[in-house]
Amino acid sequence: MSLRIAYCIPSLYSVSGMERTLAIKANYFAEQFGYEVFIILTDGKERSNAFPLSDKIKVINLNINYDKIWGYPLYRKFFSYSVKQRIYRKRLSDALITISPDITVSMLRREINFLNKIKDGSKKIGELHFNKSNYRDFNSPRTLKLPFRKTLSKIWMLQLIKNLKKLDRFVVLSQEDKNKWDELSNISVIYNPLETLPDKISDCSSKKVVSAGRFVRQKGFDMLIESWKIVTEKHPDWTLTIYGSGDKTQIRKDSEKMGILKSCNFEEPVMNLYDKFIESSIFAFSSRFEGFGMVITEAMACGIPPVAFACPCGPKDIITNGKNGYLAEPGDIHSLAEKICSLIEDEQKRKVMGREARIRAERFTIEKIAAEWDALFRDVLSN
Repeated sequence: MSLRIAYCIPSLYSVSGMERTLAIKANYFAEQFGYEVFIILTDGKERSNAFPLSDKIKVINLNINYDKIWGYPLYRKFFSYSVKQRIYRKRLSDALITISPDITVSMLRREINFLNKIKDGSKKIGELHFNKSNYRDFNSPRTLKLPFRKTLSKIWMLQLIKNLKKLDRFVVLSQEDKNKWDELSNISVIYNPLETLPDKISDCSSKKVVSAGRFVRQKGFDMLIESWKIVTEKHPDWTLTIYGSGDKTQIRKDSEKMGILKSCNFEEPVMNLYDKFIESSIFAFSSRFEGFGMVITEAMACGIPPVAFACPCGPKDIITNGKNGYLAEPGDIHSLAEKICSLIEDEQKRKVMGREARIRAERFTIEKIAAEWDALFRDVLSN
């Protein structure tokens, strides 16, 4: 039986993990399973999709434009947001009643506040691409100055959990994160998928360490270069290259002050990151927190062992410490450096771990992940 699935997500123009994961899954569902897939947006009507979508997928933009209100003063922002929420609820209700999907999936953005009240006949699923602790970060610079910040955080979480309990299913990205949602009994774990496994893998012989991600605080590249200073003092013939979007001015300045700029490269994103992984021998992962950390599985798919902070959440679900990679204590730059040095100094260990990393990556193929989603959808519909 073919299914009709509607996804709710703010936009598709951002180059980020949530949009990319949705594109991978939606394309597979439409092309391989024959699902009718609809993606309902609120923003970015005039902007191009960051990732290609199958012609079989229908995109509906409700043109709410939440993006426009973020520069407003607080009082105007609150009023405008309330108005847009009412408009969104009406337009989304009309769209779902027209589409009549079997399943509606919220990527847990603004519609989670009213999705359960829409009577379109579909089963409602929530899909979280952050971890519980960092889903709504009330410690960010934008929220630190809010009055009664801690109280607001507690109220917001209580309201969220109330809405999540009403869903037919709530899906998170790691067992580690699932364990944090002890208030819920309707929770499942499905990992993020790899779109492909490369035919070629690294031989782990080059003197290159690689990393990738946006140049933002979350990714911890400031800690990575501190670790790299320790590494390069022992192994000055090795290089570190980080690929990602964002402002690289500060990290270049910091690297220069540390005297390591000659062994560091800070590059823009590339179309095929697999090619860069295959040219490298070790993958370094320094995030402070993640929803999953799909870039780890991508590196492992190329046969290079990862060395990662065991941050919340994802790395501990992906990496078996000492077998297909190494886990370092979160934020421990000396431990991260020590484990990178361990792999640099033992080529045989590096190559064995690289082969094991590739085997582990096969767990995350789109074929396996899509089958898990299909089983979940059909289980929800049978209840």
